[in-house]
Amino acid sequence: MLEKINVEDAVGTVLAHDITEVRANHEFKGRAFKKGHVISEEDISKLLSLGKERLYVLKISDDEVHENEAAERLAQAIAGRGVRLSDEVREGKVSLYAAHDGLLKVDVAGLERLNRHDDLMCATRHTNSLVKKDDLLAGTRAIPLLIKRSIVEEAEVFVRRTGKIVEVLPLRSAKVGVVITGNEVYKGRIKDAFEPVVRQKIADIGSEIITITFAPDDESFIADAVKELVARGADLIVTTGGMSVDPDDVTPTGIKKAGATITAYGSSVLPGAMFLMGYLGDVPIMGVPACGMYHRTTIFDLLLPRVLAGEKIGRPEIAKLGHGGLCLDCPTCEYPHCGFGKGA
Repeated sequence: MLEKINVEDAVGTVLAHDITEVRANHEFKGRAFKKGHVISEEDISKLLSLGKERLYVLKISDDEVHENEAAERLAQAIAGRGVRLSDEVREGKVSLYAAHDGLLKVDVAGLERLNRHDDLMCATRHTNSLVKKDDLLAGTRAIPLLIKRSIVEEAEVFVRRTGKIVEVLPLRSAKVGVVITGNEVYKGRIKDAFEPVVRQKIADIGSEIITITFAPDDESFIADAVKELVARGADLIVTTGGMSVDPDDVTPTGIKKAGATITAYGSSVLPGAMFLMGYLGDVPIMGVPACGMYHRTTIFDLLLPRVLAGEKIGRPEIAKLGHGGLCLDCPTCEYPHCGFGKGA
């Protein structure tokens, strides 16, 4: 409730607006008290010196919470690992930032349910976005100036029950082994185009390639190459080529023959329909089809950060990528500033 009262009677009440201070000789002009400030005994003399004998203040009942407190409590509830809050609450809004580089994970279903609560909101970036330290991740605020305390408490209980909604997972630095398949490359008939592409993508995400092996279209040779790379210490295997339906495309068979479990072969993303995901023990294997040479962004770019964040990828995770998984092949690729891969 908004009320005009004498400044001496304002202790414990909340300012409904900013109060500006102007000093002589252009020394200072700015905010002396901000909206939402709770008046204390020490503030009275300062307010009188600013010519404020009466104030417009908020009378907050026991069952109400000011918008600033509501937003801050909501932000603290939803912020998980790798997330920091803005230093100041402004007009009932709190911003959430990345505390370190990593992969943004948003509980999309939880976010939707949270936003069904009256008088509260939260907006985020897309889940599975790569973020840098201090990147803006989300913003949350209360809608009205005063909000029922029970609404805030209900939202806090909901998040405690379902888990944090926004977090940033660090990416491990992988030791990557690469197997480039194809008779035409192995026998020197054409120059390989995969190596520079894969090498750049691996370096850009903070990992390193320890060995690159060239293999013919021979499933036993491919199987041995995969096992050898793991023996050398590779904790992520990337294979390229030989992923299509031609009889000579035996890379999936070779990966399986190495003892790997294939969790998905074929994807709901274009480019990247013939992608393979598998695991040899704990070592992920990512089979990149030929589109990886020609397209700047493919399913490999969507899933590599998630693999490095420790996520186990299988058919359910890849199936969700179908919505938004169609690259428009723009003349100038602006990924990640587009909708590709973000529908999930």
